[in-house]
This record gives sequence, C-alpha cells and structure tokens, in this order.
Amino acid sequence: MKRELIDTKDGSKTLLIKDLEETYHSKHGALQEAIHVFIKNGINLINDCEINILELGFGTGLNVLVTFDEYLRNDKNHNINYFGIEKYPIFLQEAAELSYSELFPNKILKDLSLKIHETEWEKPVKIDDNFTLTKIKDDFFNIKNLNLPLIDIVYFDCFGARVQPDLWEQEIFEIVASKMKTGGLLTTYASKGSVRRILKELNFEVEKKQGPPGKREMINAWKK
Repeated sequence: MKRELIDTKDGSKTLLIKDLEETYHSKHGALQEAIHVFIKNGINLINDCEINILELGFGTGLNVLVTFDEYLRNDKNHNINYFGIEKYPIFLQEAAELSYSELFPNKILKDLSLKIHETEWEKPVKIDDNFTLTKIKDDFFNIKNLNLPLIDIVYFDCFGARVQPDLWEQEIFEIVASKMKTGGLLTTYASKGSVRRILKELNFEVEKKQGPPGKREMINAWKK
C-alpha cells in the first residue's frame, strides 16, 4: 500500500496510508503523542534498573528515538533492551524524508534516526553501552513463538481498530500478556471500552489517563 508523507500539528511528520486513510501517528502531533503515551505515561513509570520493552509495531522508529532521548536525559541510568516488531517495514528513503533527526538537538539522536532503519533485522544491536535494539520482522501474532525475556513495558502502538480490528481483540492481548512480567505495564493511545474489558478479564489493572493532544483518553494497564 502506498504511503505518503504528511505534516502533523506539532511540526513533526508522519506517514499516511492513503488507501486506508490511516496515519502512523496522530495528525495532532506525532512527536507529542509519542512522548505523552510512551514516555510520560510509559517508561517513566518503570523504576527497574533493567527494562525490557516490547513495541507493536516499530513503524517509523519514532518511539525508539523518544525512548533513547529519555535514556540520555536520565544519564543512562537504565539498562534497556528494546524489541520492536514490524511486519511491513518502511523504506530507508521514507525514514530520511520524515526528518526525525531535526526533532532532537542531540547529535547522537540525529545520527540514530536513520541508523535504526539500517540495522539488520533479527539481530541485537547495541546502540549505546546500556541500550540494545532488536528489530523483528514478523506478524504480531507470532510473538507467542519468540524467545523474549519477560517484558516490563509494552508499547501497544498498532493501527486503529477501524483498519485492523483483529489487533484489538482478546487473542492478541492474551499473547502479549503471556510475555509480560507480573507488575508489567501495557500503555496505548487507545481507550476503547472493549479493550479495557478484555484487559480486565486478563487480570490487568486498567487506568484511563488523559490522552495526547487531540484525544481525550488513553489506557495504562498493569499486569497483576
């Protein structure tokens, strides 16, 4: 499916799948959304020294960049293992056109914005002494077959239920929950009632949080 570059309201860019009228990030602000959902209401809530992150899906790589930026801001106090799952990777040219290097003043991040798309799939890559990125090209439902460490935090960043309803049903959340440690966090921009009910049935403590710009609510779910 053809993707086109569009500007979002905070000045950052995202990709639009024209046939589906679905964007990779919020039109109200790609960068603001990533920081609000996955940093402020995500990794900043995890206090462990070693943090295993599972992202569905890797997409433009923006969530990796904001996570690495936060890691640098915290003086590299955490050992982070980041696993990004993506079935349909974007092209390197698309990554370059997104110009995410312009969003971060730190030169390390500027260099990293393309490097993360150039690294090999299925291979752990140390992008810093305490930050390892492993990109996995696979279907989300095959997560159940992956040999992963117990996950501390899940960035649930799938396309919306309007275009991919199967990614917001019980089966995928059961698979994801099976990979998480007790006390682990699943954070997502979504706030659907059906998703909250599924997570509660799977023994998660579900919190409705203020959403990012353009969205009233989002979900944090803690595995009990």
